[in-house]
Amino acid sequence: MLSQSLAVFLVLALLAALLWLARRKGLATLALRMPGKNNRRVPRQLCVVERIPLTGQHSLHLVNCAGRLILVGVSPAGCHAVVDLGERAAEAAAATNGMR
Repeated sequence: MLSQSLAVFLVLALLAALLWLARRKGLATLALRMPGKNNRRVPRQLCVVERIPLTGQHSLHLVNCAGRLILVGVSPAGCHAVVDLGERAAEAAAATNGMR
């Protein structure tokens, strides 16, 4: 009985570790939604258009913020706006890629 319980615990711990690792690397998301009226779709003013990892802790994010594209650098020291590409770039990206 003890060995079976230990085996189940080890399998669950392994699954939890794999989920944590996948979420840390950006390969999985975990969103729990409860039924109710608070789950209505609202047009978003902020969305990540694209993300490119540079190293394990550094990445570049292309963010659409109220119709403006902003390139953001992310590192352990924090987030920094690298360049504001403006509204024209957002319109061009929407026309070519079909904003996600």
